[in-house]
Amino acid sequence: MSEFAATILAAKEAKGMTWDALAEAIGMSPVWTCSACMGMNSMPQDKAVALCDVLGLDADIAAELQKYPTKTWDKSVPTDPLIYRLYEVVGVYGDTLKAVIQEKFGDGIMSAIDFTMHVDKEENPKGDRVVLTLNGKFLPYKAW
Repeated sequence: MSEFAATILAAKEAKGMTWDALAEAIGMSPVWTCSACMGMNSMPQDKAVALCDVLGLDADIAAELQKYPTKTWDKSVPTDPLIYRLYEVVGVYGDTLKAVIQEKFGDGIMSAIDFTMHVDKEENPKGDRVVLTLNGKFLPYKAW
């Protein structure tokens, strides 16, 4: 984790804020806000300044939040149990998702740029459920 992300997380924790509350304060979604704070998306200036105002952070953090990130991650199998399970889902169902998506839409991909994601909780007597909604624009491959 970058130093600026650690600073943001420490300030968030010190203020006792949730991602939902922080996102609401700046007018964005919780998933996107968290991703930007982790250095995986850039924030527009007004959102970066608003976030820093809410958390009491300096202008240098707002400037870091506005930079265009190079999105990289460790290529090894993750060891955190939650992240590993998502990795496992893609490993087990990735080819299935690709086949079903391409059967419905044609040859192409789901955008991770024109994209939204929501995390919801579904209460269930057998154990609460995590509901992930991934919503990406379909981008067909071009022939030329």
